[in-house]
Amino acid sequence: MRVLGVDPGLTRCGVGVVEGVAGRPLTMIGVGVVRTPPDAELGHRLVAVEQGIERWLDEHRPEFVAVERVFSQHNVRTVMGTAQASAVAMLCAARRGIPVALHTPSEVKAAVTGSGRADKAQVGAMVTRLLRLDAPPRPADAADALALAICHIWRAPAQNRLQRAVAAHRTLKGRTA
Repeated sequence: MRVLGVDPGLTRCGVGVVEGVAGRPLTMIGVGVVRTPPDAELGHRLVAVEQGIERWLDEHRPEFVAVERVFSQHNVRTVMGTAQASAVAMLCAARRGIPVALHTPSEVKAAVTGSGRADKAQVGAMVTRLLRLDAPPRPADAADALALAICHIWRAPAQNRLQRAVAAHRTLKGRTA
């Protein structure tokens, strides 16, 4: 399974591609950030994020895109930029028919470190270890994108089984009604 992880942001949008299956060693295919100038007009920044994500999709051909689920923060301006960049990533994937999964920050931290309250340094250290890298990816947005991809690879089989069970239950329930 090849997954593009996206840590959405307007100034720095982390992107990372990981390949592998749950229970086996994972491989980092690529990592980086899509940057936009903070003083540029919002529309131009969103176009730059879109073009950057499109380049990653073209180059790496992921089967899935995992995006950090936007959650409420104290700074509304930050949340809006994150939500907008997140929507761009989802749009780019949907346009190509690539399934998108949203994972919360605590879900990603728990999957990668074992604690939903892990800090950025802990996430970076575990990403480095899990992908057998020489050093943690920089900036932290890049490491977070890889963590999202890892989380999805590890959680997708269980989520797929759960979705199939729910669908089967609904079908069975529909027959008995």
